[in-house]
Amino acid sequence: MRVNTVERKVSIDDGISARVAALIERRDSLKSANRYFYLKAISGPTNNRVQTSDGREYVMLASYSYLGLIGHPKIDAAAKEAIGEYGTGAGGVRLLTGTMELHEQLEARIARFTGREDACVYSSGYSTNIAIITGLTGPGDLVLMDKLDHASIVDGALLSGAKWKTYRHNDMGHLEKLLAEAKGAYNTILVVADSVFSMDGDLMDLPRTVELCRKYGARLMVDEAHSIGSLGATGHGIEEHFDMPGVIDLKMGTLSKAIPSVGGYLAASHEIVEYQRHMSRPFIFSAALPPAQAAAAIAAFDVIEDEPERVTALHRITEKYTNGLKAQGWNTMESESCVVPVLIGDEAKTMDLTRMLFDRGVFVCPIVHPAVPRGMDRLRTCLMATHTEADIKLALEAFHESGKKLGLI
Repeated sequence: MRVNTVERKVSIDDGISARVAALIERRDSLKSANRYFYLKAISGPTNNRVQTSDGREYVMLASYSYLGLIGHPKIDAAAKEAIGEYGTGAGGVRLLTGTMELHEQLEARIARFTGREDACVYSSGYSTNIAIITGLTGPGDLVLMDKLDHASIVDGALLSGAKWKTYRHNDMGHLEKLLAEAKGAYNTILVVADSVFSMDGDLMDLPRTVELCRKYGARLMVDEAHSIGSLGATGHGIEEHFDMPGVIDLKMGTLSKAIPSVGGYLAASHEIVEYQRHMSRPFIFSAALPPAQAAAAIAAFDVIEDEPERVTALHRITEKYTNGLKAQGWNTMESESCVVPVLIGDEAKTMDLTRMLFDRGVFVCPIVHPAVPRGMDRLRTCLMATHTEADIKLALEAFHESGKKLGLI
């Protein structure tokens, strides 16, 4: 019996329809102006050079694969072996039937890498932040967030039922003011900050934040999505960068950036992690990480420690590229990481620059409102340990030629 799968459209004139129509209109406008650079399909693995579905090759300056580990033979082999032994799925949620030996091995590996007693793995980085904040805070608590924290942190605070406030970006005076006002008024105060701010590339002030949290009895949670594998002499993150081991109460990280897999994790004390395994809804109600992804992540942590030269190469390439942009007159803001913004300040010019860079063989991402405030439009570029001298030369020449033609430098 043949089933008709075509749905009959029902016209409903409401707020959803208006928002959808506005988005489609904007998308179509960008496409007609040759300024739509989203959802571009890539053929093959993402590394320093990529090929898109139209057959063109680009220097990739927009990938989170900071150490260039996608396609690493040891990591690929681990994933393939896991599929052979466990199959392709876990078949359940972690709390019930979905926990495999690989999940326990991964959590133990993360705990060792981060210097914590235990770790808990979630199915995505986004859900990890939701899980930590909603699991550990609620009515009667206060969450204090940096103004530029990731959207998942904001959403976690909104969903938690706790009172929440933001402090001005990296403004420790403002954070202290909020902590002083809150002292004694809440059951728990949780301060949450990104280690590397994903749109600006600058770092949190870890020394001062730790000092203030201890002074006012607050717990500190740090999102290390963009620092694990990239910050510190050996890629162990923000604590290594500042030479402050063990000062963060709740370490959140992802398995989809320097680690070429998927998922996220909380690394903390055994008691906190065990509490989250039984109380955080994204852990209880989400399917477990597939075996291949867990095995790939384990192998990736091993590779980072076995091949420290990758971190060294990333730092060297980042410095060369950033200095090259600055020498041309570009504004890279306060970036101190392999996330290097190029501030333009105008949406149309940002899109025009993006088009010219693509035409010259450089894959970049334009970041415009609402992802950033109006007037802060930019390109967000990301470096990889596998970028070659030729890659950087091509990219810098493309920026210089395009910037001159557009009158931006």
